[in-house]
Amino acid sequence: MHMLHDSMNRFVEILYTHFGQRYIHSMPIKKTIIGFFVAIACSGAVLASEPQYRGSDEAPPPSVFERYTDSMRSLVDRSLNFLGVPYRMGGTSPLTGFDCSGFVGKVFADALGFGMPRTAAEMAQMGEQVTLNELKPGDLVFFNTMRRTFSHVGIYLGNNQFVHAPSTGGVVRVEDMRISYWAARYDGARRVLPGTQSRQSQAN
Repeated sequence: MHMLHDSMNRFVEILYTHFGQRYIHSMPIKKTIIGFFVAIACSGAVLASEPQYRGSDEAPPPSVFERYTDSMRSLVDRSLNFLGVPYRMGGTSPLTGFDCSGFVGKVFADALGFGMPRTAAEMAQMGEQVTLNELKPGDLVFFNTMRRTFSHVGIYLGNNQFVHAPSTGGVVRVEDMRISYWAARYDGARRVLPGTQSRQSQAN
């Protein structure tokens, strides 16, 4: 407080020197300057009490939900990049064509960086089973198209749409699961994420 008083007096002397007494006497200068210094002191105390941001602090790691959302977005985006690629039995490359499981395997490898089994039936034993009402983009949807369960697979996009490599003469395309052909042959769905342990389906 003593230092504050000395500083105030010094400030007054400077004002007298530069502006002259005739201007200073007409103003409540001492009260004004006291208020000025008190305001500075209070501002400094408030700033000192606030937590300081440290630019070197690392951002918090993404939550499980954020990791899941990012993974599913990558799957969907990658799957749509292959629209129009022709169907080829046993195909696993966009350069020569896909069959249904080759298409799904390529999307998972590119988007998430891990391999999938080679057949739709084997994929149906991966991850977690989900009901029709629980479907989310990126889930695998299975159909009976060859008189055996889990003989066809596609990737769910949302809003009852899925993308798949259909059959000979077709190309990778988006279709509606509510169409009678697909609705009658629907076999279920699985949710496969990085780190998910493969396991035999209990319900299938």
